[in-house]
Amino acid sequence: MNTIDSKTRQRLIALVKKQVVPAIGCTEPICVALATARATETLRRDCADPTLIPHRIDVRLSANILKNAMGVGIPGTGMSGLPIAIALGALIGKSEYGLEVLRESNPEAVERGCQYIDEGRIDIRLATPEDFRRCDVACDEKLFVDVCVSDACGHSASASIAHEHTNFTGCAQEATTALQPSNENDGQPLPELSLKLVYDFATTAPISEIDFINEAGRLNMQAASKSREHNYGHCLGKALHRPLGRGILGDSIFSHVLMATASACDARMAGAMIPVMSNSGSGNQGICATNPVMVFADENNNTAEERTRALMLSHLTAIYIKQHLGSLSALCGCVVASTGSSVGITYLMGGKYEQIAAAVKNMIANLTGMICDGAKPSCALKLTSGVSTAMLSAMLAMQGECVTSVEGIIDNDVDRSIRNLAIIGSKAMNETDRCVLEIMTGK
Repeated sequence: MNTIDSKTRQRLIALVKKQVVPAIGCTEPICVALATARATETLRRDCADPTLIPHRIDVRLSANILKNAMGVGIPGTGMSGLPIAIALGALIGKSEYGLEVLRESNPEAVERGCQYIDEGRIDIRLATPEDFRRCDVACDEKLFVDVCVSDACGHSASASIAHEHTNFTGCAQEATTALQPSNENDGQPLPELSLKLVYDFATTAPISEIDFINEAGRLNMQAASKSREHNYGHCLGKALHRPLGRGILGDSIFSHVLMATASACDARMAGAMIPVMSNSGSGNQGICATNPVMVFADENNNTAEERTRALMLSHLTAIYIKQHLGSLSALCGCVVASTGSSVGITYLMGGKYEQIAAAVKNMIANLTGMICDGAKPSCALKLTSGVSTAMLSAMLAMQGECVTSVEGIIDNDVDRSIRNLAIIGSKAMNETDRCVLEIMTGK
């Protein structure tokens, strides 16, 4: 029985369609490439030269963008880090592609990009308070990118992104409609999310209105399959699939969930030209919210409708938590996304709202405090830690076991527990974030 009115459903659908989108490559360096592409397009338009290549590119980044972009592979390049992402953004990037901005990359473009880097045309620095103010962005904003491109004659153009990975600010806002759903809430504010609203929507909305979420399942499971064709990153997915991994973990739903999640992450963090469906600006979060649910639904013999509703429940739970936490934080995103997958798996086990709320509390009691030390191949390890906890939390919830309010940061109210998690990740761990960046940049 549908318990949510049509307008609210449509606004929630628009929210999910905005936050669950395809991405190629780690979204932090891709976000910088996107801003570079937009600035370059503006310069070309202003100079009436569609083939113009910037003579110089000056990039200013928030610490969290810098942290997450330092050690991750850039799709189709065999290289890591920001310089090649920026060069390709200027050479072949198309901002209309959003988080797939580099999908037309090819070996020739990579060679040109390497030459561009060697010529010393790119300058990357940590953003100053003045950079934030110039773009009318708060100095404590964790997601901030400001790119200025110029030609040899002194003409320049800029583009800045803040708050979300495709959210252009200032003068760069023009023509951004291609990156946003046309019905994004029709100018109306979103209803205040709660876990109960998320649950009611995912479990009662007409299936025809939410079956678009199945594309996330198709894309992210395809990424897991393709990743086994090569040796990506630390090959954690392959290690779990090999005889030693099967001998230790067994040939079970649990091990299969870990394999599918780790394999997709291996490929993505290594820079494979394989698209995944992201969640809240993160491909790894998209993988973590999707693949465990897909594998469990298949092996638990759930119906297609149950799988669809579990996927929606998982993704919208992750979106809900990220709204409180922010796009980037000191807290590893797998904490958020694996909480979503735990909710989805609990539903597939036959759980109702009471058990789903218990699973969320169990997750928060265990994973809170896992630091984000940048995007990198070893993120596959963190995803498997999160997904392991997701399975355990769901099992305990279905047995009537739930962490209580006398234990740590857990509150009787599950939504307050989520806010407690967000407060720790977005505020209390700020000093941790600064320390992590100092260690990373000082090596």
